[in-house]
Amino acid sequence: MQQPAIIVFDALQRYRDQWQGESAVVAQFEAFLHAHPNGFDRGNLFGHFTGSAWLLSADGLRVLLMHHRKLGRWLQPGGHADGDRDLARVALREAAEETGLTSLCIEQDIFDLDRHRILARGNEPEHWHYDVRYVVRAGADESFVVNAEAHALAWRSVVDVAEDETLDPSLQRMARKWLARMQGHVRA
Repeated sequence: MQQPAIIVFDALQRYRDQWQGESAVVAQFEAFLHAHPNGFDRGNLFGHFTGSAWLLSADGLRVLLMHHRKLGRWLQPGGHADGDRDLARVALREAAEETGLTSLCIEQDIFDLDRHRILARGNEPEHWHYDVRYVVRAGADESFVVNAEAHALAWRSVVDVAEDETLDPSLQRMARKWLARMQGHVRA
C-alpha cells in the first residue's frame, strides 16, 4: 500500500496535468506537504490541510452554498482534516455534517485547490489553509439542515455563481471550471 504522502503527491500531479495553468498553486501545496508532515493537524500553527466539497445537485446545475457563521460570507462546505490524510473523506464528512444531506457521492480526483490566509482570532494565530476541494453530488433528496456553523444554506445556479462578483473568487473559479467541464472543454 502506498504511503499517504505519496498518494497526496500523486493526486496533486494528476491535478496539475488537468489544470496546467495552476502549476504554481500545486507547487505551493507540494512544498507545504514536503515541509510539514504534520500539515494534516490543525495544531500546525503555520497552516494545515482542509477538505471541501463543491456540492452539486444530482443534475449538476446547482451548487449548495453555506453562509458561514464565523466568516460572514457564502462558501462551500468544508473543514479541517484533523489528522485524516484522506482529504476526499474529509470533504465528504464535512459536506454531510454541514448540510445534513445523505446519499452523497464523491469524485476521488481533486477538483480545485485554494490556499488562503485565516486571520488571527482568539487564541488562534494567523495561519494558512491549504484547501483541497472535491466534487460531491447530492442524491435525489436535496433537503438540507442548517447547522450551528452556518447562518443559512442555499442551492444556487452554477451559472449564477460564476457570474456573481459579490461571491468569493474561488467560488466563481470553481463554477467556471464546472461549467467548462459540463461543456466538454475539460476532461473529467
